[in-house]
Amino acid sequence: MGILHSYRAAITWTGAGTTGTTSYTAYSRDHEIVFEGKPPLLGSADPAFRGDPSRYNPEELLVAALSQCHMLWFLHLAANAGVVVLAYHDDPSGTMRVAAAGAGQFTEVVLRPQVTVQGEVSDADLDALHARAGEHCFISRSVNFPVRAEAGPVTRA
Repeated sequence: MGILHSYRAAITWTGAGTTGTTSYTAYSRDHEIVFEGKPPLLGSADPAFRGDPSRYNPEELLVAALSQCHMLWFLHLAANAGVVVLAYHDDPSGTMRVAAAGAGQFTEVVLRPQVTVQGEVSDADLDALHARAGEHCFISRSVNFPVRAEAGPVTRA
């Protein structure tokens, strides 16, 4: 069955104000996300849904989590393959479709990793590492939409 890992968070809505949810426009979407022993993340809804643009929204965090997961697996696999990665940057984006009734879902997330490697490493080997990272990433394996890696230009140091 494998090893089970569990993760916990505390989410506290801080946007009730004095009127609570007396109407759709009466309350703030602000909340705090706390993981034990770490500073809180200040969350809200996407600004399109009356959220505070200065706070993190769940859709952004999902895109970031997929990018982080891919990066961490890529670095792990690169180290195991003897590929020395000196820098890694990603500009991921996600697309979400919202239906007329208000329900929606992500249709895809595109990762755009750019790496700097030391020595001679072929583009094909790096592409294979990205493909394997996508196959191993716990989060991308858990979502029901495509997560594609479109690797950018490689810098060789």
